Amino acid sequence: MAKGNVENLRRIREGWDEVEAEKARLLRQMTVRESLLQYLALQRAFEPHLRRTEAIFRAERLAYLAAFQRRLSRLNRLKG
Repeated sequence: MAKGNVENLRRIREGWDEVEAEKARLLRQMTVRESLLQYLALQRAFEPHLRRTEAIFRAERLAYLAAFQRRLSRLNRLKG
């Protein structure tokens, strides 16, 4: 990695905690309705891309969901 790229990455990371804190503050201020509207706006924006790439990533997504279900099942057995 070139020195300039490392410096740019370092500068980005320096302010990241502030960005995360501001993000958390803004999210706490959102109402449920505002949050839902934001989610739907993001879905509208990204849905065409997700549809175009569905065939490419389908197997990976299904594998992730299956693994997630196995983890949930194990967790449920531990609770029971």
